[in-house]
Amino acid sequence: MQTNETYRQLRDIAVARRSCRRFTDIPVTRETIADILEIARIAPSAVNRQPWMFLCVDSSPEMEPLRQAIFAAYEHPWIRTATAFIICCADHSESWHRADGKDHADIDIAIATEHICLAATSLGIGSCWVCNFNAEALSNSLELPENLEPCVIVPLGYPDGSSELVYRPFSRKPLNQIMRWGKF
Repeated sequence: MQTNETYRQLRDIAVARRSCRRFTDIPVTRETIADILEIARIAPSAVNRQPWMFLCVDSSPEMEPLRQAIFAAYEHPWIRTATAFIICCADHSESWHRADGKDHADIDIAIATEHICLAATSLGIGSCWVCNFNAEALSNSLELPENLEPCVIVPLGYPDGSSELVYRPFSRKPLNQIMRWGKF
């Protein structure tokens, strides 16, 4: 395989990006969160609609009610170790809809969310996709407008390597099981 240094760097970041489920108590700064979201901002989207809004919650005292809303929507204890969160919301009023009605908001927010996770990894920050949460409860707690759907909660923090909860085992199918040329 032909590779160059940029490819190797991207591959290393993609391999290093793992679901982190235990964090130190070192806060992720607002400046760092803004740097991470700069990478999400440039993510591609269908017809360049950019149908997203990112709600940021850090560990400052004024954010405590929002943190509690997150904890109520996703009750697994490990999430409480994160020092910051990005709630990735799809804006269905802005998203592109294909001729058959397919709404591309979920696809677009997924691309932007992975940009967030890759950017965090490149900065030494752990992250995790959290999709199994009570979206209605979170939406109500955050008083989101009807057009915004909370799709993913991304907890952020510096990984605490003292627990097996930090990273689960990494397993991927080999390329020859997921790739075909032409028709099936």
